[in-house]
Amino acid sequence: MITADLHTHTSFSTDSDAPLEQMAQTALEKGLKTICFTEHMDFDYPGGEFFLDTSAYRKELLRVKEIYLGRLEILFGVELGLIDCISTTLKDYSETFDFDFIIGSAHQVDGIDPYYPEYFNTHGDRKGIYHFYESALDAVRAFDNFDVFGHFDYIVRYSHAKSYSPADFADITDQILMELISRDRGLEINTAGIHYGLGWAHPHPNVLKRYKELGGEIITVGSDAHNSSRIAYCFDVAEEMLKAVGFKYRAVFRSRKPEFIPL
Repeated sequence: MITADLHTHTSFSTDSDAPLEQMAQTALEKGLKTICFTEHMDFDYPGGEFFLDTSAYRKELLRVKEIYLGRLEILFGVELGLIDCISTTLKDYSETFDFDFIIGSAHQVDGIDPYYPEYFNTHGDRKGIYHFYESALDAVRAFDNFDVFGHFDYIVRYSHAKSYSPADFADITDQILMELISRDRGLEINTAGIHYGLGWAHPHPNVLKRYKELGGEIITVGSDAHNSSRIAYCFDVAEEMLKAVGFKYRAVFRSRKPEFIPL
């Protein structure tokens, strides 16, 4: 049983209104032993929409951590939006705070979040997906002070393509996976893919299998919950997915160091 949710958001993230303490209480009620809050910090997001007040967030997290001491482990994390041209900014920020865990995620391509229809209206499905992966590869090569790469195939949530095949993009996704592995960076299983109707938890099982074939070993599990109802969402599916590929461990990061826990 997976008892640590390592990707969650509260009202400190622009796209959530969930109080941090409420999220912690729900995690406890659902039987979790550990929750990591990973608020959005996306530098250069249009309009500054996902700029995190990290000091205020850290202060509230430490307050709630004291309340749940001995009952629920609360970890201090962040989800950084990766863009190659701001690698220096990302480096400075990531070294400023005492994070337990940093997720590096690709949310923008050429200043556009693929969440918005204009992205695929401009590029089309195949080119749009491929260009997203090209941008992600550039970002990973430019900055690697993160622990795992988040929701690897995030782009597919918003594509019009009904039959996404990872094999069609293997030439570029293999490069991303090899970059992660060569830098000892992991991959997360993000169950929001199921929530969004993809039929799988990010990444697609074939990508997860390829990560393992290439030598990848570091896996974390997160719900990407933006409200309390989605904490630990479909973790049973995530566990079966990992076992089916042959993984025997998942990781929990504390002070940026992984502990490997048997599945």
